[in-house]
Amino acid sequence: MHRQCLNGLLGFFVLVGLNIIWLYPSSSMEHAGYDRVTGPCQLEFPADHGAHPGFRTEWWYYTGNLETEEGRLFGFQLTIFRRQIAPLKTKKLWPVPHSEWRTQQVFLGHAAISDIAKKQHFRAEAIARGSKNLAGAIQTEKETTVFLKRWRIHIDSERHYLSALSETFELDLTLAPLKPVVRHGLEGYSRKGDSEDRASCYYSYTRLKTDGHIKINGSIHTVTGMSWMDHEFSTASLQPGIDGWDWFSLQLDNNEELMIYTLRQADGEVHPASSGTLVKANGEAHHLSAADFKVNVLRYWRSPNTDALYPSQWHLTVPSYRTRLTIVPNLADQEMLTPESTNVTYWEGSVTLTGKTSGVRVNGRGYVELTGYVGELN
Repeated sequence: MHRQCLNGLLGFFVLVGLNIIWLYPSSSMEHAGYDRVTGPCQLEFPADHGAHPGFRTEWWYYTGNLETEEGRLFGFQLTIFRRQIAPLKTKKLWPVPHSEWRTQQVFLGHAAISDIAKKQHFRAEAIARGSKNLAGAIQTEKETTVFLKRWRIHIDSERHYLSALSETFELDLTLAPLKPVVRHGLEGYSRKGDSEDRASCYYSYTRLKTDGHIKINGSIHTVTGMSWMDHEFSTASLQPGIDGWDWFSLQLDNNEELMIYTLRQADGEVHPASSGTLVKANGEAHHLSAADFKVNVLRYWRSPNTDALYPSQWHLTVPSYRTRLTIVPNLADQEMLTPESTNVTYWEGSVTLTGKTSGVRVNGRGYVELTGYVGELN
């Protein structure tokens, strides 16, 4: 595929703060032939760790905060996306025999490492068609492998294995879930707008014990820490007219986790489809509606790369759980520029939190994603 054609295709793509979601026109023709999410997702594992062809967009997303034995802090992101570029039924129209290069899917990837001590942010991206063994998703009865060139996610019954190689850094990590999988929304059915099909199937592993190695410009670091995994698939996800979103994944030192996303409207209000999940220490998940929490921006940061003005400190409250948290980036510049893949600019970074929940002081770390601050999403 010529780069000009590929860039035209990728003009449809935009990121969303739950990790990544794509925007589509509301025309029914745009969705014709694709599967839709319209209710509880009936997720079953390990089968649903795999790919879901028929839905237009899917992603496997990992972030985490890692430390060396000396206490040097790193943040990381690794995401592989699958984009369905034609309905499954169109395969019947392929010529016989057809080229081995022909495919209905494109795979894209974003990866990054934040070196907090040195105040450096390294990013990489990748793209390949889902053919000729360049990229794809392989599913067996008990295991899932998603790969994109030299990037790989492998999930078995006990561990998640991540590896990624770029010109400036490498990731080689093993992740072990400490809690059961969490289904967001209504049994995994996560609304993103007014209509029932503006939604995704969305689940997470909210606390994964992590160890392994990262390599930056030739220097190898042995690291341990905690990670977060999201897997999401959909066809028509985000409500038209929303300017962007802020997404938070927070791991508290009382063994609780909190996921929040706010969908920002042009009038400055938060769309009522915004929501979240509070995961208690015993793994019990509690759905939060937009009315259950409030996020206030305390400070901003202007990017020297794009001149975009991003929120850079927040106060998050969940009154029903007596939770009040202040969230601060561990590094101001964690902006992602992706001109060779999705061509979307967003902020995705490691954060530290302090505050109280149920009257008890807590600390923690997490990740925040901010989209829609550079240009119009659609």
